[in-house]
Amino acid sequence: MEKMKKISGFLSAKIGIIVIIFSIIAFFIPKAFIWATPYTSFLLGVAMFGMGLTININDFKFIFKHPKDMLIGCLAQFLIMPVTAYALARIFNLPPDLAIGVILVGCCPGGTASNVITHIAKGDTNLSVGMTTVSTLIAPIVTPMLVYLLGGKWVEVSALSMMVSTIKVVLVPILLGIIVHKLLGNRTEKISEVMPAVSVVAIVLIICGIVGKNASSLLTCGIAVGVVVMLHNSFGLLLGFAVAKLLRLNTKKSTAIAIEVGMQNSGLAVSLAATNFAMNPLAAVPGAIFSVWHNISGALFASYMKRKNDK
Repeated sequence: MEKMKKISGFLSAKIGIIVIIFSIIAFFIPKAFIWATPYTSFLLGVAMFGMGLTININDFKFIFKHPKDMLIGCLAQFLIMPVTAYALARIFNLPPDLAIGVILVGCCPGGTASNVITHIAKGDTNLSVGMTTVSTLIAPIVTPMLVYLLGGKWVEVSALSMMVSTIKVVLVPILLGIIVHKLLGNRTEKISEVMPAVSVVAIVLIICGIVGKNASSLLTCGIAVGVVVMLHNSFGLLLGFAVAKLLRLNTKKSTAIAIEVGMQNSGLAVSLAATNFAMNPLAAVPGAIFSVWHNISGALFASYMKRKNDK
């Protein structure tokens, strides 16, 4: 199992590079990954179950001991990215499919890759994990409501349907993971060592499935969406850091909040697009592109902040 643990650690640390490599392959060889698209929700559920297995009572103790940091982080998460997404969709006059896709990304909670990136950046990893946990657990209510409020200008949004979808693919698997961890205790260690690798494979298949399915469309809309995604992510990182600093948090905490705000659970955005916006096939594209890009920008940001935090 020690070997499996090392493999899981390697895959988790290199998820950005892995996603990029396989996304390129999916673009040129779509048939190799299109088969995965019907299983998007299931694959995300597997990744969320893995996240649930890693959550223990100490994580919640940290959350309750640092309410100010959590409040600042979660408010930044669910204000900066959704509002920025809406503004960019309007400024760039995106068509409905792409606009709702960008807003979906903006309204999602932080992604689990943010914890790894925060660790690399030498930010406050406990705060990052706590923010991911809180934002993910409240996502079944907050995400559908934000998409309903901001996305209704472009397409019809059923907040209730999205709420049910989010509960199925996020809340239920996470709670199952927490329950299994609680009941089995240390006996879950072997499963926990394997799950990061399984989660990486699941996320890669989700993203590559969407890239493969929309490979031809990416040639026509890829550049415009790419620019919007890059701006969206950059504003998230910069504004997240700026807000934390303005509220007098130290550099390590500000680093964690910036990364948590800027790096979204794009797998959830893809899953919600596929489940709730079937009539808007390109709605999943921004999530797929975001997943590729935020790993690149996250690694660059982490490298810069590591040097800053070392000093």
